[in-house]
This record gives sequence, C-alpha cells and structure tokens, in this order.
Amino acid sequence: MGLLLRWVFAFLLLALTFNPTEWSYVHWSMENYIEEMPLTVLLGLLLLIGYIIYLRATLRSIGGFGMLLVLAVVAALVWVLYDWNMLDLDNRDMNTWIAILALSIVLGVGLGWSIVRRMLSGQYDMDDVDS
Repeated sequence: MGLLLRWVFAFLLLALTFNPTEWSYVHWSMENYIEEMPLTVLLGLLLLIGYIIYLRATLRSIGGFGMLLVLAVVAALVWVLYDWNMLDLDNRDMNTWIAILALSIVLGVGLGWSIVRRMLSGQYDMDDVDS
C-alpha cells in the first residue's frame, strides 16, 4: 500500500502541474497570473516543494542511473504495447498522459525504493530504524 500511495502522490504532483486538459497549474497560471499573481506564486512554490521532496529522495535512493533505468523499462513497456497494437501513439493528449505516467512511476519507485529493498532483502535502511 505504501508504494501505491507514493506513486499516486507522484502522479498527482505531475498531473496537477501539467496535463493536456485545462485543469493544470500551467494552464491556470498562464490565464490568471496577472489577476492572481500572489496565488500563482504560492501554488508554484508548493509544487516546487513537492518536486524537491520527490527528486531529492529519488536521487538519494536510486540515483540518476536508476532513474534512467526505470524510465527505460517503462519506455520498453510502452514500445511492447505499441508493437502489439494495444496502444496508439497518434493521439497527442494520450502521449502526454503516458509521459506523466512514466515520470510518476520513476518518482514513485524512487521514493519507495527503501520499502522495496527491505521487502526483498530484509535489511533496514538507517533512516528506518527507530532510536
């Protein structure tokens, strides 16, 4: 459940920032930054904090190479689904959602890697041990 929740929050962070619908921070801020500049800055800073938390934890747990490896696995999965005609890549909006999903998987795996490592090896990270 912990891994799923971390992925859901990563997906929400990315989708709230940008998505192909009009319901995203990027679209809203482009239309309202003059009238709502303080709120635009506040929401932008809150999103930035979310990205800093996720990116820092992901880089510390799996590193840049691990991020690239997880992204490559997701890209290979998309390729297989496309090759089997289960996925159509002609729709630009669908491609954007696939990119959001892929990036959220990378961030979710990065944030939850300690849980995965503990489940596989039975070893705790130093951050997991209660004092």
